[in-house]
Amino acid sequence: MPSTGSISKRSPWWNAQVHSDRRPFLLGRNRIQNAIRQHLDEGDFIEVDPAALQVSPGNETHLHAFATEALTTEGKPHDLFLHTSPEFACKKLLAAGERKIFSFAHVFRNRERGPLHHPEFTMLEWYRVDEDYRSLMDDCQSLLSVAAETSGTTRFSYRGSTTDPFAEPERLTVAEAFERFAAIDLLATVSVAGDTDRDLLADGLRGSGIRFAEDDSWTDLFSRVLVEKIEPHLGIVKPTILYEYPVCEAALARPSPSDPRVSERFELYACGVELANAFGELTDAAEQRRRFNEAMSEKQRIYGERYPIDEDFLDAIEVMPDACGAALGFDRLAMLATGAQRIEQVLWAPVAETS
Repeated sequence: MPSTGSISKRSPWWNAQVHSDRRPFLLGRNRIQNAIRQHLDEGDFIEVDPAALQVSPGNETHLHAFATEALTTEGKPHDLFLHTSPEFACKKLLAAGERKIFSFAHVFRNRERGPLHHPEFTMLEWYRVDEDYRSLMDDCQSLLSVAAETSGTTRFSYRGSTTDPFAEPERLTVAEAFERFAAIDLLATVSVAGDTDRDLLADGLRGSGIRFAEDDSWTDLFSRVLVEKIEPHLGIVKPTILYEYPVCEAALARPSPSDPRVSERFELYACGVELANAFGELTDAAEQRRRFNEAMSEKQRIYGERYPIDEDFLDAIEVMPDACGAALGFDRLAMLATGAQRIEQVLWAPVAETS
């Protein structure tokens, strides 16, 4: 087992000793990626390679992109962005007729750096046409097993928590998690029309030990409960699939046919670490535009900026068939499977840190 000690800030990743310490993790990453490729290929998925430069990086309030400027042959400038996910391109491929696709895409997110975050990382996305989004839950279980078997481990460990990657995940709704871990009736604060009651949710937080500001929105309060009270309990002993997020917390997912207050969205956790995010895909272009505009208005209010909407994407989802799709943080999976403690240990050439 390679050393999991912290890497000296004074030694760059290309220092021979530092690289020697990281190399077992990196080789493990390669083996896992090759095994997942083979697994998906055997499942009749086709690998695609979307371009990283896009007219819109995505339209979620708290995602931050890297912007650049492209020049036409005449020298006329226009804005482009490095994508935060290959999602828009992959859904356009579904509209074009592809039915089962996957991508190992380098994606880029600004304002993100830490043990589990890096400004450039690898996202595994895969999509299924005309299948229920619960099929993605089975896919996630299979991918955990593939990663563990390839690494020769029976346990994932991270910061004192362990998970059996071969165990069937616990399936827990978001509402059940709020009730179990925070004693909050979450769905009482959400209407069938999708409206939320911020004050009612705030009442549930009082006395919980969670600090919040009086001007925090419903979404702010939701996130505080999720991060402080719920996530530390997820994926412990066995993986957890947290599903049926409120519609307002699922920007590109369709509402559940059984309860319009919640969506066909789930997240996969192991060792308290979020690994994957999956949707039953929204194909209502008008509703998607409304959600994008709402998110960008909130982004403008909080951060003073907004990103353009990809009109081509909205045109594409109007003709896209029913589908489901998942995005998995491949580097995080490689970390858990190899025993690494920081994401830089499984990145061949990390981005230089700035002072």
